[in-house]
This record gives sequence, C-alpha cells and structure tokens, in this order.
Amino acid sequence: MFRFLLLIFFTTSLFSSKVEPFRWPNGYSYLMFLEKNSLPTQRLYYDLDRDDQTLTEEIRSGVHCQILRTDAGTITQILIPMNDELQIHIYKYKGKYFFEAIPIIYETRREVFTLKIKHSPYLDIIRATGSKKLAQIFVANFRHSLNFKQDLRVGDTLIMIYDQKYRLGKPFSMPILKAAMIEMRGKKHYIYLNKDDRYYNAKGNEVEGFLLARPVRGARISSYFTKRRYHPILKKYRAHLGIDYAARRGTPIVAAGSGRVIFKGRTRGYGNLTKIRHADGYVTLYAHQKSFRRGIRVGKWVKKGQTIGYVGTTGLSTGPHLHFGLYKHGRAINPLRVVQVTTKRLKHKAYKEFLQLKHNYDESLNLHLANQTKYIKEAKPDGVCYFKGKKVCK
Repeated sequence: MFRFLLLIFFTTSLFSSKVEPFRWPNGYSYLMFLEKNSLPTQRLYYDLDRDDQTLTEEIRSGVHCQILRTDAGTITQILIPMNDELQIHIYKYKGKYFFEAIPIIYETRREVFTLKIKHSPYLDIIRATGSKKLAQIFVANFRHSLNFKQDLRVGDTLIMIYDQKYRLGKPFSMPILKAAMIEMRGKKHYIYLNKDDRYYNAKGNEVEGFLLARPVRGARISSYFTKRRYHPILKKYRAHLGIDYAARRGTPIVAAGSGRVIFKGRTRGYGNLTKIRHADGYVTLYAHQKSFRRGIRVGKWVKKGQTIGYVGTTGLSTGPHLHFGLYKHGRAINPLRVVQVTTKRLKHKAYKEFLQLKHNYDESLNLHLANQTKYIKEAKPDGVCYFKGKKVCK
C-alpha cells in the first residue's frame, strides 16, 4: 500500500496537489504539529500503540519533512523521517487519516573531498562545502591524536572518503566518514572506519576518544537496538533506538560518560527522562526512571559513573527497565558498538582483515590525491577542492 501512496505523493503534485517541504522546528512536539495542522490527535496519536507513540518522540529538530496538500489546502500525505531507515507516513484514505512507519527510500553515494588548508580543517571544510556535519566528523576523529593548532600549516592537504545518503534527491542524515588523510609538516596521518564501526589509525589502534560505561551495572539486556525491523505478527515496521536494561525498580542509574545535563523532566512516552551532552557530539538518554537523584538539574556537570536516577516504569513502559539511547550529532547509534572499557588494538585475524581494508582505501586516497596534485600544478597553484564531483574552491 505505502509504495503506491508514495508514488501518488510525487505524481499528484504535478496535477492538482503540491508538495510543501519544511524543516521540523526546534522544541516542536508531534502533538503540537497535529494540532497546528488541524489533524485528528486521537486517531494519529492517542489510538496508536505504545511503540508508535514512543516513536513520535524521536523526531529530530531540523529534519527535512514534506506535506502534500490539495489546491484547497487539505493535507493528503505527510512524510517525517525518524532516523536513517524509517519515516512516519501520515496519509488520508477514504476520508480518514492513517499512521504508519515505513522504510525510507534512499540511495547512498560514495564521495571524495580534497582541499588545501587555508585556516583550519573545521573552517575550511565548512567554507568549501557548507557542511558542518562533515567538518565535525573529520575534526572529532583526529582531535585526540593530532594537534591542529600547533602542527598544521597553510597549504597542508586533507582528503576524505565518505558515504552520503540522498532522499528525494537531497542529502540527508550524517555522512559516514570511511577514510581520511591529513598532511601535517610533510607527514601523512590516516584514519579508517573498520567493519566493527570504529575508527583506527594506520597501525590498527583505535582513535575514537569517547568511552562509555554501562548505565545499569549487572543488568540484563531485554531489548536491543534496531533502526528498522519488520514485525512478522504485527505486520508493521518497528524502530527501537536504544538498549533496554531490565532491572529492579530503584536500581541506580549512572551516567555513561562525563558531560552536562541538558534535559531533566517528564515526557509522555519516555516518562522521567534525563539527557546528557558529552564530548565529540555525543548525547545519552535515560528513560522511564522511577525518580531523579537529588541535585541532578539542567546545566549540572556529571562525571562518568555518577548516579543520576533510579530504574522505574514511568511513561509508556510495561515493566521496570532503563531505556538507554545514544546519539552522535543528533543521529541514533547502537550503544553496544561504543560501550567499552578500554581502547582497542586489532590483533590476529581482525588485524589482517583491517590491513586489507586499509590497503583498499589507501589505493583510493592515493589515486585521488595524485590526480588532484596533477590538476593543481597544471591549473591552479594555490590549490583546488572538489565536493560531489564539482570544483567548489573560489
């Protein structure tokens, strides 16, 4: 059904309807959106099951959405992306509105970007591409091993290989940095995204700097992270953007990493909820708490392992547990891929597999770098940079 409706979403806009793109406002709730657009809150929210209601609280500010209206102004369809894989689809059929979670139709493009440093990696990437996301990803994965302020010089080279998803012809979601090189004082420094979704340097040592602890010690995992899973019984798509730790009511919840509390309060879906902002663009989320620890407030700095609350079953919850979410630059990621005690160094079979991956990326990096160097010498001595296959330097 939804594939047919999505086809209508685009083809009808050519005739009697039009698509209105908009970005989800900061601090805007799903219920506020329904009320503002005179949509039935009972049918599109209160009659939904627990999982779908909770899903609506995952809408991120700034995400690109679309509304399809008739010439008379009646809303016929709405698309609201939830993550990289799922989107909320609201549609009108035979006079009634319906809600469903459906897969996002997208394409992934492998892209390469090169530039010569003029100011700093962060500023130069933003000026050349307009993408703060690319700048954040690049700097975050080198910041713990290199000193840009001390060792970087004007004219040094950086190059990135990354994957970018495109939805409706426009980039969406965070780019995924696959490999990168930056030259500093004539020495080249590399990082690579391994198949375990962690970054390593050329020696096979992990370079990710943010380490997490388990938020509930000794608890059993009762539900795992998934961005998109088709439920064979319910016949619908589900997303569970976090890990559920089953534990007795009142069990202490600790901060998974050091950071600053940016939200503490009650929500309908997540109940008593705390959010903590950490370094490198990470945010952790602690939901369904019985109560907050005294003294925990917005703006307070908490240390890794410090108790912030207690396991409960507030909000849309069927039993006492902690729903633990992890986000990087607003994108939900699997906490189990980041939670660790010490940094890793690849060994044995894993190291051999990494060397092959490294070799493949090195070939691409060096080939692209050689081509750009040749072009620079022949065409523009002060450097040239490319983004999405186009020259973007002024």
